[in-house]
Amino acid sequence: MRLLIRKDEARQKTRGGIVLPDNSEIPTITGRVVEVSVQVERNEDFPVRKYDKVLFHPKNAIPVDFEGNNLLFVVPIEDVVAVFRRESSRTGRRTADSSDDE
Repeated sequence: MRLLIRKDEARQKTRGGIVLPDNSEIPTITGRVVEVSVQVERNEDFPVRKYDKVLFHPKNAIPVDFEGNNLLFVVPIEDVVAVFRRESSRTGRRTADSSDDE
């Protein structure tokens, strides 16, 4: 029960314009779901779909050496902390679905 996730690029600058030095950079653990395994797709307990933005714990993530910059990771569904998805309404607000099974 795994997902293929394209990790977001690490930010060198915050949205407020503060430049982060290299030695204090916070690792990015968000990404976009590229593919969902059949087991996850068929399981209603996991509200994760292709193209969702997710927050994940990187400890068990397996880097895929398919691209030179190693942005693809295979992540167990248990390591997904939150799913961020745009509402289909006109407001465009974001929602967060928790998929934590603990």
